[in-house]
Amino acid sequence: MLISEIFYSVQGEGTLVGVPSVFVRTSGCNLRCGWCDTPYASWKPEGDEMNVEAILEAVEACPTRFVVVTGGEPMVAKEMPLLLAKLREAGKHITIETAGTIAPDGVACDLASVSPKLAHSTPDEALAGKAWVEKHERLRLQPEVLRAWCSMYDFQLKFVVATEADVDEVRAVVNAIGVPPPPEKILLMPEGIKPEVLRLRQAWLVEVCKQTGWRYTPRLHIDLFGNQRGT
Repeated sequence: MLISEIFYSVQGEGTLVGVPSVFVRTSGCNLRCGWCDTPYASWKPEGDEMNVEAILEAVEACPTRFVVVTGGEPMVAKEMPLLLAKLREAGKHITIETAGTIAPDGVACDLASVSPKLAHSTPDEALAGKAWVEKHERLRLQPEVLRAWCSMYDFQLKFVVATEADVDEVRAVVNAIGVPPPPEKILLMPEGIKPEVLRLRQAWLVEVCKQTGWRYTPRLHIDLFGNQRGT
């Protein structure tokens, strides 16, 4: 499969924030988020073709049992079920970071980090083209697929939030899933790749979380390393 990068760092987002983890970033995505911070794995996929054995060897070289499979959208990779099965055999804790647009079909997973894409993710037609805008809009929210992820695994619903208006959309998405999740499993994360932008958004976002019981999640890797690849 096409692998953008494999690196060892700390988890920067979600319920496992701060945990040393090895990240396996696949290249390729079925969406085109306008603010995507990894365009090299989505808009213009790049990387190296690696077989499952080579990926496992790279993972085993890192001194942690925590593995984060991310993208791009990792679920578009045809060999993903095999890779996840081999990681499970190796005793790894597996987090899958996904937009929740492709059904899990029973793949090995310990934490489904599902990030449904809100309306502000839709790209500019001048940049992405009409076909991609239409595809993005058609695929970005699929309540039945989100419900499958949330019913099969321990999960977190991680929403990238840019404005206070996004909060109402988060509520609508959660309601559409049909099974009310515990509020602490609904994560709000400020959109942005610059510390000063994140600081501005986190101030009011924390207040939203205090009012709703939802969980605030930082972007720790931005605070520690900036918007750098391999972190």
